[in-house]
Amino acid sequence: MRIIGGVWRSRLIDFPSLDGLRPTPDRVRETLFNWLGQNLAGRACLDLFAGSGALGFEAASRGAAHVTLVDSDARAFSALQCSAAALGATNLELKRSDALRFLTLCARRFDVVFLDPPFGQGWLERLAQPLAPVLAPGAVIYAEAEQALARFGEWKMIRHRQAGQVHYHLFDTEQTT
Repeated sequence: MRIIGGVWRSRLIDFPSLDGLRPTPDRVRETLFNWLGQNLAGRACLDLFAGSGALGFEAASRGAAHVTLVDSDARAFSALQCSAAALGATNLELKRSDALRFLTLCARRFDVVFLDPPFGQGWLERLAQPLAPVLAPGAVIYAEAEQALARFGEWKMIRHRQAGQVHYHLFDTEQTT
């Protein structure tokens, strides 16, 4: 997987082959960062199901002030550590944790949250309430799902596209349903 923009453009990210790990493709990341703006300077980002780290590393490459990458799988986490070291990243924080546990213990607030959980396990339904306290005012949430979502928790969907069997969405936390 390669980073498509920012200071690490064209740098490769290695990751293990794991069941359920679906790195966000280049085309989808390009659309996402067009939605967010190419420069994330000053923003704090959370990649809650980091997996390959494609979304978090992309955000860091595009100038995010801080990016936290969270994954519970030991092999995925080890690969994230290796990729961060290879990139010489200084604006990254890596956490090996379950998503819900991380949210309950997190004191930081985030401007952009990336959610790409394993499909078919009900993660998005379980995350809306515990995610709310870590959102900064005006935050946006990006979520991938196996079906189109009209809303996520109380937040209104402002963008949606589909790539193959994956639906990807952007939610505005200031617009509620």
